[in-house]
Amino acid sequence: MARALLIVLDSVGIGGAPDAARYGDAGADTLGHIAQACAAGRGDREGLRRGPLALPHLAALGLGLAARGATGRLPPGLEPAGAPRGAYGHAVETAAGKDTPSGHWEIAGVPVLEPWGHFPDTHPAFPDALTRQLIARGGLPGILGDVHAPGIAIIEALGAEHLRTGRPICYTSADSVFQIAAHEEAFGLARLYDLCALARELCDAYRVGRVIARPFVGSAEAGFQRTRNRRDYAVAPPGRTLLDACAQAGRAVVSVGKIGDIFAHRATGREVKPGGNDSCLTAALDAFRDLPEGGLVFLNLVDFDTEHGHRRDVPGYAAELEAFDARLPGIERALAPGDLCLITADHGNDPTWAGTDHTREQVPVLAFGPGLAARDLGRRASFADIGQAVARHLGLPPLAAGQAFPLT
Repeated sequence: MARALLIVLDSVGIGGAPDAARYGDAGADTLGHIAQACAAGRGDREGLRRGPLALPHLAALGLGLAARGATGRLPPGLEPAGAPRGAYGHAVETAAGKDTPSGHWEIAGVPVLEPWGHFPDTHPAFPDALTRQLIARGGLPGILGDVHAPGIAIIEALGAEHLRTGRPICYTSADSVFQIAAHEEAFGLARLYDLCALARELCDAYRVGRVIARPFVGSAEAGFQRTRNRRDYAVAPPGRTLLDACAQAGRAVVSVGKIGDIFAHRATGREVKPGGNDSCLTAALDAFRDLPEGGLVFLNLVDFDTEHGHRRDVPGYAAELEAFDARLPGIERALAPGDLCLITADHGNDPTWAGTDHTREQVPVLAFGPGLAARDLGRRASFADIGQAVARHLGLPPLAAGQAFPLT
């Protein structure tokens, strides 16, 4: 019986989706624009990286070819040195959104076709009834923010007032999300989590996909910094996911990084949540080495998105990609005969794009493992093809959505 390692490079899109214009993202291309910027010298940062984007291992698996399939253009420096060593393709999202849960759920076989609820880009952004209930039931003196805003910027702008008044900072974005930022020490981490659990309950009536706790530390004098104690409160997927299929078949599941939060802790098995991409990947490989046959390790690497995409940080994003690429030989060494590793993404977050929100993009599909065939998988009509292929590889009953692609 086989095993599977499913890795989501959070926000590493490879070119605008066919319907990108509906989202204001026609022309967005996270990977392609990063590669172009690096080739032009705009990806350099002293002490971090310099020169063209260097992803030799991902290129060998077919990442550049997948990007060319999505856009018609091969990103600079991503042509494989020889014949590709993996199965490669590009997938199109059918879910009505460009947010993290929509992307992950569709990868796991459950596309959500009904649009999420969103808060308007006004001030105030939140309905008065929602705000009043949050304040009353949460025992708050009030809230700050109540707007669309980038998370770093609003904490810098309102952090001192938050410390002075005890009012949490509430904000949203183009995603279906209600975010609450509060000082870990002055407000209290447990209190912030309790408040977000309440907000999750209140936001259900507005069909909001996620409530996110955004703890931070620091002071106005020294500056504020978000910590890695973020917690997401998502609604549960509305259908049977790949994780549910594993649980129903009695298979071992290890969820690493944000996966537990994204799937509302349903059928997510043993959850491991270290901080940072490198630590998450190490934890996933440690879990995979001990994984019994038929098991699944599901990993999200969020730093591409939160640390670099939303901050429109091209050099940081490029360095993060190169750091992941350098670990691919270790991933390959962890795979035994019959094992599958599948690398994909959940949306884009083009750091050269306007604004600070996700971008509606196609995602790479890279599949490899001992004995698995190298081939062009072409255009996959849904992210759900990924979950369907993993389910078939693990010998699970078919999922409700998606068409499995050949791996042997």
